[in-house]
Amino acid sequence: MTPFNLNNKVALVTGGGSGIGAAICRRFAHAGAEVYVLDFQLGAAEIVASQIRETGGIAVAIQGDVADQASMVAKVQALVTASGKIDILVNNAGIAHVGNVESTTEKDFDRIYAVNVKGVYNSLFAVVPHMKMQGQGVIVNLGSIASSVGLPDRFAYSMSKGAVEAMTYATARDYVQHGIRCNSIAPARVHTPFVDGFIGKNYPGREAEMFALLSKTQPLGRMGSPEEVANLALFLCSDEASFITGTNYPLDGGFIRLNT
Repeated sequence: MTPFNLNNKVALVTGGGSGIGAAICRRFAHAGAEVYVLDFQLGAAEIVASQIRETGGIAVAIQGDVADQASMVAKVQALVTASGKIDILVNNAGIAHVGNVESTTEKDFDRIYAVNVKGVYNSLFAVVPHMKMQGQGVIVNLGSIASSVGLPDRFAYSMSKGAVEAMTYATARDYVQHGIRCNSIAPARVHTPFVDGFIGKNYPGREAEMFALLSKTQPLGRMGSPEEVANLALFLCSDEASFITGTNYPLDGGFIRLNT
């Protein structure tokens, strides 16, 4: 058999319409999974799903807000009704914020919490009962190195990713006897449209300079790619990783260990 295949698996990827989420959707579909691409922006999800179908894969676009629990429960139920099961959940949807505790407003904090923390909880709440009834399932949560090291001006974001790591361990412990594995991936800086947008907004005219500077903060001298995150997600969701649960995987170009 081909290693790392997801044949006959049904996967839900939140925030699948761009960046890391889109790369995970494409990688999973290429490995044989039926992929549900959930994104707040339906148009973005439809583009990714269409690209997958054009290359022979199976994909369905879903508009969804992970911060809305009732909506997530309903959408997951509809998915299971249509496909008969759900084998994989990737909690990728998330937003960023720049600021320390003094510059982070209550509104900022609540927004980060609603998407990055409650959004993961809501998706778990909607999916885990189905996996429990099936007696099997795999969950991958997208965290960050911000849960392990202090990053400047990432107060609320770091809080949220610390919660993601903790939820990963708790879920793995609570459902290991039900055949459900749960792990998380903690990337360092990954080159996504968000990074380009952040540089363009804050450093107009200095985009190339700042991109090079940010890349050099990684010991390997470059940012990661969404495809590299997708490859690790594929491994963790494949049968080859069947002995792995309750683990947080840094994907950081050496940032945590080689910068300290």
